[in-house]
Amino acid sequence: MGKDFDVLIVGAGMVGATIACGLAKANLSVAIVDTQPPSSFKPSQAPHIRVSAVSHASERVLKNVGAWNNIVSKRVCPYRRLAVSEMPSKAGLSAYLPDISDWARTEFNCHSIGQSHLGHIVENDIVQLGLHETMNDIDGLSVFCPDEILELCLTSSPNKITLKKAGELSAKLVIGADGAQSKVRIEAKLGQYKEQYEQQAFVCTVTYQGKQEDITWQSFTSHGPLAFLPLADSGGKHFASLVWYDFPEQIQKLQNLSDQELLAICQSTYPKALPDLLSVVGKASFPLFKSHALDYVKKGVALAGDAAHTINPLAGQGVNLGFMDAAVLIEVISNAAIKGQDIASFDVLKEYQRLRKGENQTMMNIMDAFYYGFCNEKIPLRIARNIGLGFANRLGFAKNNVMKFAIGASGALPKLART
Repeated sequence: MGKDFDVLIVGAGMVGATIACGLAKANLSVAIVDTQPPSSFKPSQAPHIRVSAVSHASERVLKNVGAWNNIVSKRVCPYRRLAVSEMPSKAGLSAYLPDISDWARTEFNCHSIGQSHLGHIVENDIVQLGLHETMNDIDGLSVFCPDEILELCLTSSPNKITLKKAGELSAKLVIGADGAQSKVRIEAKLGQYKEQYEQQAFVCTVTYQGKQEDITWQSFTSHGPLAFLPLADSGGKHFASLVWYDFPEQIQKLQNLSDQELLAICQSTYPKALPDLLSVVGKASFPLFKSHALDYVKKGVALAGDAAHTINPLAGQGVNLGFMDAAVLIEVISNAAIKGQDIASFDVLKEYQRLRKGENQTMMNIMDAFYYGFCNEKIPLRIARNIGLGFANRLGFAKNNVMKFAIGASGALPKLART
């Protein structure tokens, strides 16, 4: 196994592994490093708690780097409908407003745009495992996982990285896909803006009665949305992920409830669309914050995914932004290599930043507008929101165009995200 590479990727999660597959298939010598290999998959196990809503465009990226079959052969749940609504207020003057939540509900359906599904809810571990299986079958791709970085020098040319097991490696280009606390971003001195939200997120995996659901929905409240994400059936049981946004003291109360108490409060608090819950499989909570690197690139270094940006997860767009980062970065670097350009030069890498930084910032702004807009309890704004949601559901052609753009079935997309 060689020690000198064109590209070394730090972080073998979903985004880093996607980049590794794409660049190795472009005949570049690629290495990828991570401390933690993916969990093994056992069909009899209940779903893991961390899941993602993988869009059409992200699915195509995963297909084009060769990983989708390894993912879909394990466990995925297609969703064919997506709904957004606002729950009636139970406090203040807003509680006296008429309940028009059924009318003021926007639902998107895949059949309206000629698609078989809008996306898939997939466990993060399964996406990562499918990508690792793909990486292991690609010649020219060296996987150092598990291994640990002892020293990271990003000021030399080529860059030098010393691993605990594998020793010293060198690479023209180092890509940081190592998450929100990115060592690559810190070492490269690429600054970051960061802001924590007041609310936190509580996530609970449950089993439920009835049929397998094909809809994911969010219902907004003054303390944040309540969300339902269907998961793949396993062992003859139906599973779902419930997400509850609230202030830290309420999240702590939810964490301290017994399973039966938790099921009861979810059943009584969530909209009536929630199916009858049977059991709690797992639960967790985490703080919410947004962050954005001031620059994504410098000579010999690039950031992707959470290392470059984190976003409010209310619409599940974080991982999809990361996959689009991966697709654009693969395209920019591959094209530069074909033209004989220096793939580590700032002139090459700044094109990736130009294509992605503004897009990511726009999505962050949109998510904040939804988040703060729906948390505002002023009566005129609540009335306007509900009327807007109701009319949006009746816009037909315009609604379908919004849906196509949101799932990546239209719009300007990188090559790997196209059909």
